[in-house]
This record gives sequence, structure tokens and C-alpha cells, in this order.
Amino acid sequence: MKQHYFVTGISTDVGKTVVSAVIAEALQADYWKPVQAGDLHNTDTDKVRSWLTDGVARCHPSTYNLNTPMSPHAAADIDGVKLTVKEFTRPKTDNPLVVEGAGGLLVPLNNSQTVADLILPTDKIIVVSRHYLGSINHSLLTIEALKSRGHHIHGVVFVGDAHQTTEQIIEDMSEVPALGRMDWEPYIDHNVIKEYADRFREKLIG
Repeated sequence: MKQHYFVTGISTDVGKTVVSAVIAEALQADYWKPVQAGDLHNTDTDKVRSWLTDGVARCHPSTYNLNTPMSPHAAADIDGVKLTVKEFTRPKTDNPLVVEGAGGLLVPLNNSQTVADLILPTDKIIVVSRHYLGSINHSLLTIEALKSRGHHIHGVVFVGDAHQTTEQIIEDMSEVPALGRMDWEPYIDHNVIKEYADRFREKLIG
């Protein structure tokens, strides 16, 4: 089986989808978001598909598309469905696969399972950390939660203006390498994704 990458964030709206697209572009990997909550007219899968180069990689449909932009467990309740981890079967592919989590790591899927339960032991985990007041704490908590579950973290991608002290303290205290940083781009298209893909490719493979 080709390598799978799991992209999680320290919160919602930190840039996971853009980072996922960059990884998929860099590695010609397939993309899959297990659950989409809200924005069904322009899903994260739709966005990634529009940003990637036409080629061998594919964007696979989400297992669940929920109508309300809320935590998956609450959105599922409104739609009258129940989410369970066993229902999320990863798509079969001969390509590497990028899996994008919903929201942060411990976002509930139901009363006992979270997004963290979708991660496989063999996944290369990428943590996306956007710079904001409190992001150091959120980054370290996310990393600690992953380590407590026995996961190895491949690296952190920082999003936003450069903050050397923030990035350095997260890297030093977590002992997780920084893969690089992306600006908070005002507009995303294929050219932007490809530029970052070229920058990140070597560290993603390593």
C-alpha cells in the first residue's frame, strides 16, 4: 500500500484544506475528506479538485456530506444519521492518499469517537498550525494528544506571517520537525498550490 498522509489542525479554519492540496500536488496523491459538514455547494473536495493538476491523482467523495456547518456529531444528529468509525472505509488507490480531518483532532464524530480515531498507525501525520494568540498552546496540546495515542508525527506546517519565536518554541518543546510555513494567501489557485508543492516535496517524502 502506498503511503497515507493524515492532515489534522490545531483548530478549525487553520488551512488544512490548502495544506492537503499542497501535499497531494507534491506527491501526486489522491485526496479524501471522510466527512464534510456544511458548504455542500462548494466542498473542500471541490476546492482541492479545482486546485490540482490534472493527472493520475483523484479526489474521492466523502463518506458523509452533512448539511450544517457544525461539529460532525451535531450536524449528523440534525440530518438524522449516526457516524461511526467503522463506516469510514478508505478509498482503494494505487497512489499515495491524503486524508483531511474535520476541524481539530478531538472533534467528536459521536458520543465516544473523535476525528483522532480515523488515524491509522501507519499514517504520516501532518499538523497544521495557524499563527494566532493561543496557537502555541493549541499546537502543543494537539501534538501531546497524538503522542499519547502512540502516533508518530511527521511534521508541522505553519500558516500565516512568520513568527520565529512561536515556530521555534513549538518545534523545541514538541520535538516535532517543522516542514515549513505557508502565507495566509488571499487567493488560492493551481499556481499557488504548485509553488508550495515544489517547496515542500522533499520534506514530505523524507
